[in-house]
Amino acid sequence: MEENKNTPCISPKSGEEVERELESYINQPKERKRRRFSLSGAVRKFKGQSPKRKRMEVVLAVSAVALLAVRCAAGGNGLPQIASMPLEKGDVVSVLSLTGPVSGTDSADVVSNLHSEVLEIRVKEGDTVEKGQVLAVLDRTDAQKEADIAQNAYDLAVSEYNENFRDTKIGYEKAKQDYRTASLNYDRNKTLFESGAISSSEFEAAGNALADAGRTVEGYRLEDGQPVPDESYELKVKAAQFELDQKKRDLEDTEVKSPISGTVVRVNSKVGQFADKPEDEKPMFIVENLSQLEMELQISEYSVGDVAVGLPVEITADILDGKTVTGTITSISPTGEEKTGSSSTERVVPTIVSIDKADSGLIAGITARASIVTERAKNVFKVPSSAVRTGDDSAAFP
Repeated sequence: MEENKNTPCISPKSGEEVERELESYINQPKERKRRRFSLSGAVRKFKGQSPKRKRMEVVLAVSAVALLAVRCAAGGNGLPQIASMPLEKGDVVSVLSLTGPVSGTDSADVVSNLHSEVLEIRVKEGDTVEKGQVLAVLDRTDAQKEADIAQNAYDLAVSEYNENFRDTKIGYEKAKQDYRTASLNYDRNKTLFESGAISSSEFEAAGNALADAGRTVEGYRLEDGQPVPDESYELKVKAAQFELDQKKRDLEDTEVKSPISGTVVRVNSKVGQFADKPEDEKPMFIVENLSQLEMELQISEYSVGDVAVGLPVEITADILDGKTVTGTITSISPTGEEKTGSSSTERVVPTIVSIDKADSGLIAGITARASIVTERAKNVFKVPSSAVRTGDDSAAFP
């Protein structure tokens, strides 16, 4: 490697001298290092650095001086010549890079619990549909029969209730009349008993008759002062009503409708199949709202503290052919979960990124790459990555 003749050199020194100077420098107090060494700001310092990171900065700075000293000291001794370059200032950013799937903001799996044959499919993949639009038509023969049976059961329950209501009303009026008659008879017998015209047993019988009539009146159930049938009749009507409503819904469900507005992205059913047995147990249809896309990221628990709702995100994907689109972090889950496909104890936090433009060129179902700038520093000394040696600190200086 040719020597850079424009690079200034210090006086040649032996290897032992250089080593002693480096050891002396490392052992100096922090304030003295700052006064004697002008390259202490060469490495950008971020918040929350670990002691190991700080030691790395010192090693990098000292290494720069050591390399320059060794280069000049080597001179013409046949040792390898090391090229150097001046430090430059610039902007430094910390970027978090992740991958994740792109999907619509709203998605619905359309299924059917009816064991009915599919007679007609009215949509294909890629069709835009509105909420409530019919996607498929099923055979309604069995559903219609069950709805008719449920209707008859309900009508019978209502008829029995109404009949009992009429009988209850009539019986209550009769019971009240019987009570009034028994009351008058009791009063008359009481007068006769007191005058000695009837025996005590006859008077006692009149009292018993009055008591029986009173219990009969009290035996009726009243609502707002009016007699109503026994509660069992009401329960029968309610049960029949519930069954009828369910069968009516089943009948309506023979027209399979979209629960949301969006695009049909999957059709997993065919004419002739049973609605509750689609291919591979998948939903009959999948409908997604593709007018607004989003991206789901799994951010490590060690990095989630560096992101926040509202941060911009730069997104790339093979389908974009080298272009980039922008997004914004819209939600960060309040809880973490296990990292998929990993046996480590590391947890990840689901994070949603909303794609800013509807015509971004992205499509649902693909994987994209996201870059999030978590920290930025301006006008600081920069060291090229090729000059950074990672690993144990002891590897820099034996």
